[in-house]
Amino acid sequence: MPTFQRARSEEQRELRRRTILRTVASMLEEMPVHEVSLNELSRRVGLAKSNVLRYFESREAILLELLDSAWNAWVADLPGEFTGEIDPEAGARERAERVAAVLSGSLARRAVLCDLLSAQAGVLEHNVSPDVAARYKRATIAGVARLADLLRDYLPELGDGAFVLCGRVLMVSGAVWTHNRPAPSMLAAYAADPSLEALRGNFEESLRETLAALVVGSLARAGRL
Repeated sequence: MPTFQRARSEEQRELRRRTILRTVASMLEEMPVHEVSLNELSRRVGLAKSNVLRYFESREAILLELLDSAWNAWVADLPGEFTGEIDPEAGARERAERVAAVLSGSLARRAVLCDLLSAQAGVLEHNVSPDVAARYKRATIAGVARLADLLRDYLPELGDGAFVLCGRVLMVSGAVWTHNRPAPSMLAAYAADPSLEALRGNFEESLRETLAALVVGSLARAGRL
């Protein structure tokens, strides 16, 4: 556990912030978002909870900042994941299906990002000030715009609709993640009666089908299929 003297310079304060962010990021590798607590965070960074709150106004503010970082890291990695996956000579529908497959496969390998997305609207945005909320939403808009720019490289037919589509990708990815992470009591119910699993699916497969419907539907509505 690190020990800290009082941060007196801007550099020391920034170091403290980065330490807090790194510590929460490591906690998310061990536990789901809902188990991350300020008490455990303060223990791991060697600060009183009140001191942690000098740098971030709430647990949710920390997690929103990590969500923005995780999203941007994902979008930055995507060009390499698209390499060789999309035939530019293929029809729009085929390219749309492949885009959905690449996105869903990539997200399936990023459990922390998906878990943060699943908590974004229902949890993380509910205990922050208007200033933090506005800062996060501006960052989200910029991150969605970067994803839209990337998707237009492979599906130029999306045009201006790419931005709205990518906003939907953000929303449905978290929702599909939540529905594919049953609670222990639900898992026990499935084990006792397998017929109850009729609506349960594999995350990657469910997300691929959902995103394919979104992308193909967007093209169809724009009359570009």
